[in-house]
Amino acid sequence: MEISKQERLEKLLNAYSHHYDIERDVMLDGTYYSAAANFFLRDENYLISKKHVLSAVENHEYVYFHLCDNLTAEELQKHIDITRNSVLARVKPHKEHMSTFATLVVLADTIEPEAKKLIKKTRFSKYFRLALHGWMEYHIAAMEISTNSFLSNPPGRGARKILEGNFAPMI
Repeated sequence: MEISKQERLEKLLNAYSHHYDIERDVMLDGTYYSAAANFFLRDENYLISKKHVLSAVENHEYVYFHLCDNLTAEELQKHIDITRNSVLARVKPHKEHMSTFATLVVLADTIEPEAKKLIKKTRFSKYFRLALHGWMEYHIAAMEISTNSFLSNPPGRGARKILEGNFAPMI
């Protein structure tokens, strides 16, 4: 029995919901995303009491979920630009900022060959003040439902593994 894209999204959001805050029906620059997941972690080291913070680091991740029937390279590039620029606008570099990750997860019935190439070659990273104020990296992962195949750019391996863990056929 084949499950719909919406049911797949619900299963995926359930997997993300353990560590992420989930938002539904998100609009970014006039573009609709089925959902978004936000993660924030702050780790501090203290000296004697919490009043004396020795060091602290902050990590952020923003994941956007896009559902479509057929993914073209033009549509994918539009979504990459919108999500990357949105997350860049949210980054506030400071001495405790360590990293921010922007992630696009796509569930598509079919993905055109040019879009597959674009997924694999997409790379973006930005360092703030020579990485003293952290960095930002762009991840992308996609599932082609018709062939049950999974794709990602090299930094997006983690997102691809979440997709595979939820939807890869059991052998």
